[in-house]
Amino acid sequence: MRLLAAAVVLAFAGAVLGACGGRSPDLLLVERTGSIPAARLTLLVADGGTVRCNGGADHRITEPQLLQARTIVRELEEDSSRDRRFAAGPGSILRYRLRMETGSVEFSDTSPSAQGGAFSQVQLFTRNVAKQACGLVR
Repeated sequence: MRLLAAAVVLAFAGAVLGACGGRSPDLLLVERTGSIPAARLTLLVADGGTVRCNGGADHRITEPQLLQARTIVRELEEDSSRDRRFAAGPGSILRYRLRMETGSVEFSDTSPSAQGGAFSQVQLFTRNVAKQACGLVR
C-alpha cells in the first residue's frame, strides 16, 4: 500500500514539475509584411506574458500589452472564426495576418472595412511590442 501511495505522490510531483517552466499557451500570432524596410515581422504572443519575435527567444511584454493582446483576440473572435480577409485599399504599405485559436484575420493598413477599433489596436500593439520588447526598429 505504501508503494502505491509513493507512486501516486511521485507521479503528481512529476506532473507539477513538468508544468513548471513550460511555455504558456499561444494567444496570438501576428505576421506583418509590407513595402517598407523592416516591415516583415512575426510576433508569437503567449498567454503568460511573453512574445517571440521572428522565431527568436522569449521576451517579456508588459501587463498592459498582454491585456491589449487579449482584448484584440476577444474583439476579433467573430471575424477570425470566419477566416476573414479584408481587401487592401489604395496606397497600402503594411499587411497583417492574425492567427488565433478561433481562426484568422487578414487586413492592411488601408483596408476600408478594417479601420478603427481592434484593427488599429493590432497595428499599435505590433509596433510597440516590436520596438519595446524585441528591440526592433519598426
